[in-house]
Amino acid sequence: MRVKPSDPILSCLTCAKGSHSIFSLLDNEQLEELNIHKSCTTFKKGQLIFAENALPLGLFCINNGKIKLSTAGPDGKEQILRLVKGGDILGYRSLLANDRYHCNAVALEDSSVCVIDKSFFMSLAMSNQTLCLALFKKISDDLKTAEEHIVSLSQKNVRERVAEALLFLKATYGFEADGQTINVQLSREELADLVGTSTESTIRLLSEFNTSKLIELAGKKIKITHLEKLTKTANLLY
Repeated sequence: MRVKPSDPILSCLTCAKGSHSIFSLLDNEQLEELNIHKSCTTFKKGQLIFAENALPLGLFCINNGKIKLSTAGPDGKEQILRLVKGGDILGYRSLLANDRYHCNAVALEDSSVCVIDKSFFMSLAMSNQTLCLALFKKISDDLKTAEEHIVSLSQKNVRERVAEALLFLKATYGFEADGQTINVQLSREELADLVGTSTESTIRLLSEFNTSKLIELAGKKIKITHLEKLTKTANLLY
């Protein structure tokens, strides 16, 4: 895939997401150098950003938008591994391990993404101790999240996992202006792919949560109307 610069070019120095990014650790001189070694583009909803088993092009930095990382199991069913938002980075594991991508990255909505040159990023990471330690922490956090997901899949029932997934979406993307509607719209199939269950089970449980007044459904929009009860249903500490 050839990445074409978008118009206008986003500046690392003035990026609105900079304070939430790992690159907020860099000084202005380093940010200016980073700015030289990146290109920016936009991806439409549903567009592939990078493909499983492809060689890494560079480091992807999300300026704005929402993206899912997913892979297909032996039966061909998709499993969503992670969800990311503005300020997050993608592809760092493959770069640091000199490995191919282990999943697909697909835009959940129109997204603005910058790609940092592979050689420059590796040189920067190896020469900047603060950035290097931040990358170690990010990888450790990813591992912790993956371990928690494994425990959830193996020890929680589907009802608990669906409730937990809704809380995860809320924690990742927050609420819309009303303070209740989750600020991301997933299809029922995508939500099932996140939970690790069938679409039919997900639809049934969402309907039950709606009837029990834990949530309200409006198309793909999901409003959490009773956070405490939903948290208890997920078997989590409130």
